[in-house]
Amino acid sequence: MKGISELFRPSRKRRSDETKQSDLVLPEGLCRRFSLAEIKIATNNFDEYFVIGQGDYGTVYKGFIDDPTTISVAIKRVNIDSRAGFHELKTELLLLCQLRHSNLAPLIGYCLDHRQMILVYQFIFNGNLGEHLYGTNHDNPLPWKQRLRISIGVARVLHYLHTGLKHTIIHRNVKPSNILLDEKWEPKLADFVSYKLGPPSLSKALIRVDSSAYSGVQSSTLEHIDPEYFVCGELIDKSDVYSFGLVLLQLLCGRKTLEQRQLLEWVRKCKREGTINEIGDPYLMGKIAPECFKKYVDIATSCVQNKGKNRPTIGEVQVILEHALELQESADAARKDVDPGGDHYNYPIVEYTCSASPPESEPEESVSDSDITATIWENF
Repeated sequence: MKGISELFRPSRKRRSDETKQSDLVLPEGLCRRFSLAEIKIATNNFDEYFVIGQGDYGTVYKGFIDDPTTISVAIKRVNIDSRAGFHELKTELLLLCQLRHSNLAPLIGYCLDHRQMILVYQFIFNGNLGEHLYGTNHDNPLPWKQRLRISIGVARVLHYLHTGLKHTIIHRNVKPSNILLDEKWEPKLADFVSYKLGPPSLSKALIRVDSSAYSGVQSSTLEHIDPEYFVCGELIDKSDVYSFGLVLLQLLCGRKTLEQRQLLEWVRKCKREGTINEIGDPYLMGKIAPECFKKYVDIATSCVQNKGKNRPTIGEVQVILEHALELQESADAARKDVDPGGDHYNYPIVEYTCSASPPESEPEESVSDSDITATIWENF
């Protein structure tokens, strides 16, 4: 199999039509190639009734294919006139056809035909995490241990992307709407159109990226961008850790980052003043073991340090989250033993205390919160 970096060899001759099939260097046998006729049958000729999503680069349909039995699929179709969209979708295909992890949205195949560029994914039945935290499915809140398991699954796939391949893969767009939930509530990380191929996995080299490329993008994406990367243009694996830290806080709070522009300041203030229980989703009050809560809040807030070097690695985050789940399960089991017939989800809120956040070292080099906020919101 060709390495991921080999798939991006520049062509020796210029092509006037970016959508030519020869533009795509795809190793054989990595995923199924569909004909346009098969895609039209799967979507009833791109019937609007089957549309389940709309983005800058195209439309997502729910469809049905025989593989060999009939299965549900999500079909991402790029806008025909979007050259940028074609490039982004091609980039996503070249990467995903080579990745294998249980917490990635499964790619089934693709279609390149008559200036059409289409990706076919396994359909994920329970939608995305954002819908369950503050969207259309918020009326049925996720239990705390389910939220913990979701966070662990996302940490595992990010650990795979950062260290499990020859080159580090930086997702750059980790947020609740890109975390899909299958029928068993297992998380599936999706949307790799913004990813960057980094240095060798064991290298600590930086990637210099022009952050002005984010001007004009959706504010919901900007809200999850590492501020150090956005301001300085230095992209590292811990840029994903920052974004994931915001997801961890949203899992706990049940609030959008855009809805709460001062989310981090609010969390830090509550933690400093010993009122950290105020940030929690009201549904979770009394349902989180104090030991678990402390571990979770400490690791979540360490992920969102302004300076990348002060954040933990995603592997360290994964270990702490797994420990937090063990603490919760042990506490639940103990309360069952004490009162088998009672409500073991009745933990005293007064015990929700956490250690103070460690100060950021070398503050003179840090990017200030006001600078970050001003820079980000100027680009909306």
